[in-house]
Formats: sequence, C-alpha cells, structure tokens
Amino acid sequence: MNIPEDLKYTKDHEWAKVDSDVVTVGITDYAQGELGDVVFVELPEVGSSVTQDEAFGTIEAVKAVADLYSPVSGEVVEVNEKLVDAPETVNQDPYGEGWMIKIKLNDPSELDKLMDARAYQKLIQA
Repeated sequence: MNIPEDLKYTKDHEWAKVDSDVVTVGITDYAQGELGDVVFVELPEVGSSVTQDEAFGTIEAVKAVADLYSPVSGEVVEVNEKLVDAPETVNQDPYGEGWMIKIKLNDPSELDKLMDARAYQKLIQA
C-alpha cells in the first residue's frame, strides 16, 4: 500500500498536497484499489467554491460510484482535464498524473483536521 509521507489524508480516502496556499487533491491508492477500474470522473469547474468535508464531485468505477469529498474549503483554481478522456489515470498514478483538483485554501487551520500518513494507515488497517 502506497501512502506518501508528505501528504495529508481524509477519512474518506482523499489526499491533499499543500503548496503554500494551494492544495492539490486526489484519491488514495487504497481508494482506487477498492473502487476498481475508474471509468468516469465528474469534477467541479474552475472558480467553483468547495467546502471541507462536502462533496465536490463523483468518481465512477466498474463496480461502484462514489462521492469525492474536499479536504479543505476554498476556490477551485485548476481541474485535471486529462481525467475527462483518461479517467483510468486515477488507477495508474493516483498521487501523480491522477490528481483531480487544486484549491486555493481559505483557512489554513483546516489542515489540522487532516490525518498524516501514519494515522491514515491506521484507519485503513482498522
């Protein structure tokens, strides 16, 4: 199981990479493995507002459809358009090319509510 140490995690299996006031968001290796082959990803438009712990989109796999939850609140400043034509990228490279959205962070204190790699590992082993 790949759980990078430099990321933050949610209980809903999203990861967050913080770079100054911009947070890149995707789903974890564990989540994509549980979902199976991803066939469609619905993401918000640039300029949309997202709220911590609320759905910002959906991901559809062969065996399930799931909501995607935002790890932080803010404005969507970039969307990974590549996933429209190649949603399987989420399975192939969940922490790299399979990223989903970038959010301009409203409240940095929200990051304190996210898990580090060790806490996330405990969650998925429970």
